[in-house]
Amino acid sequence: MENLPGKHMDFEAEINRLRKEMNAVILAHYYQEDEIQELADFVGDSLDLARKAAATNADVIVFCGVKFMAEGAKILNPDKLVLIPDMKAGCSLEDSCPPKEFAAFKAQHPDHMVITYINCSAEIKALSDIIVTSSNAEMIINQLPKEQKIIFAPDKYLGAYLNKKTGRNMVLWNGTCMVHERFSEQELIKLKTRHPEAHIIAHPECPETLLRYAGHIGSTSSLLRYTQERPGQSFIVLTEMGILHQMKKLSPGSIFYDVPSVSNETAGACISCNECPYMKLNSLEKIYNCMLHRFPSLELPADLIERAKKPLERMLEMSKPIK
Repeated sequence: MENLPGKHMDFEAEINRLRKEMNAVILAHYYQEDEIQELADFVGDSLDLARKAAATNADVIVFCGVKFMAEGAKILNPDKLVLIPDMKAGCSLEDSCPPKEFAAFKAQHPDHMVITYINCSAEIKALSDIIVTSSNAEMIINQLPKEQKIIFAPDKYLGAYLNKKTGRNMVLWNGTCMVHERFSEQELIKLKTRHPEAHIIAHPECPETLLRYAGHIGSTSSLLRYTQERPGQSFIVLTEMGILHQMKKLSPGSIFYDVPSVSNETAGACISCNECPYMKLNSLEKIYNCMLHRFPSLELPADLIERAKKPLERMLEMSKPIK
């Protein structure tokens, strides 16, 4: 199904042509390659993109992220064509929470509300009461009665961080993100020793052993704001390195250090660096081809969309600023 353009095809120009012809909007996560972020109509974290998907008047949504994000766009826009450049762009955190096993886990706690991080499948969303992102999770949880028992899934590290922040004792599903889990504490300490002036900033999907070093913990958009407010300073960044593109744009003169995942003591090199392999599956050529062929498109059963839409809409409603 893939088009075979000549070597010198201007993919950006062709994508812009198709975007206009199709009345398409291109949404990209902060973890996408730099050139994709530059091409997108909107770049943001999961909450930003969910809001854009819910509000768009485009006929076609091209979602440059991972599959669960495109599913979210389809759930909020069931009548629109939602394209994803590479259907193999999955998520290790989503994979850590299989629907059948989670349904059984939920059944063991019948008096618990299910609060689920947006990094999960449509099937898990359909089993949930409220969806949250790392940007709004604390605010949403704090709107619930203190006596309300809660299951939090799928990320156990984000859940533990939220328990600490909210004073809750949520029951946690044992899921993790492979990127945030694999950062090397040893390499972090080395970087801080070499650059003692640098701010350590971290995403709450990181383990507590790493978060304890951070001067600021927050969602990707929160980390971005933190660096933007401190131009010319230096930062050690504990999240997927795709965010560095926006950080460098918005915090001129600043220096950013990404933390290796696994240290090879013999070679002194990083074996598994801090990139999400799924996020990096997308490319300009794949975006062009999916728009040209209107494939692959995200399709979900109508009953699944109906069940998954309720907790997503509840998230958007509970995330509105208090006037």
